[in-house]
Amino acid sequence: MDGTATIVNDVMTHRVVALRTGAAFKDIVRTMRQWQVSALPVLDDAGQVVGVVSEADMLAKEEYRRGDLGGHGQAEPPAGLRKAGAVTAGGLMTAPAVTVTPNATLAHAARLMARNNVKRLPVVDHDGALKGIVSRSDLLKVFLRADEDIAGDVRRDVVLRLFGTGAQAVRTEVRDGVVTLRGRVRDTSLIPLATLLARAVEGVVEVRCELSGLPRRPDLDPDLPDPQRATPA
Repeated sequence: MDGTATIVNDVMTHRVVALRTGAAFKDIVRTMRQWQVSALPVLDDAGQVVGVVSEADMLAKEEYRRGDLGGHGQAEPPAGLRKAGAVTAGGLMTAPAVTVTPNATLAHAARLMARNNVKRLPVVDHDGALKGIVSRSDLLKVFLRADEDIAGDVRRDVVLRLFGTGAQAVRTEVRDGVVTLRGRVRDTSLIPLATLLARAVEGVVEVRCELSGLPRRPDLDPDLPDPQRATPA
C-alpha cells in the first residue's frame, strides 16, 4: 500500500444483486438462495436504495404462520406481525436503509454496523444510487495485510515522523499483525503518541511498546561538591 487510508470502496463487493419494491416473496427467497446471500437491498423506481430485506425479515412469515400473534392487545401490531402479512419486498424490507458512501473510512462503516446492529451496508453515491455492498467480513480484509507492509507503514508514518534523526535507534518488528517497538528515544513524552499512531495503522492487531528514554550519564564524582552549586562559606 502507499500509505493512503483504506476506504469502503477498496474492500466492498462491487457486483450486487438488488430487488425492486414489488419483488414477490418467493422470488426473493430464490434470489437469496441463488446468490448465497442473507440480505438484499431494495430499490425504488428511481434506482435509489430505500430499504433492505434480510432473512430475519422473511422469517416473520414462518414465525406467525400458525396465528401466534404474540402482541395481542397492543395498540400497534409488532413489526414481525406486519411483515408476516407482506408479500413483496416493499412490505418486508427494513426501512430506511442504513447506508454508507464509497469514500467512507472502514472505522466509520464499522461504527454504523455496530450502532445499528446490521451485518452489511449498501454502499451508495451522493444521489442514493447503489454502488456496492460492504459486509463485516469485508472490513476484516485489512487484517490480511503482510507484516512487511505494516512494518513499512509504521516506520515511515510513525517512527520517522515522530523521532526524526533518532528513528535509527527504534526497531520496528511485526509478527501476525502485532507491532513491537523497541529502543531508546530522547523525548519520552512521544512514546504514548507513538503507540497510539502505530495502533491506527491499517492491519495492526496490537502494539507492544518497549521504548524507553536515553540512559542517564553516570555521576563520576558523586562525593565531590558541584562547584557551580557550591555556596560560599
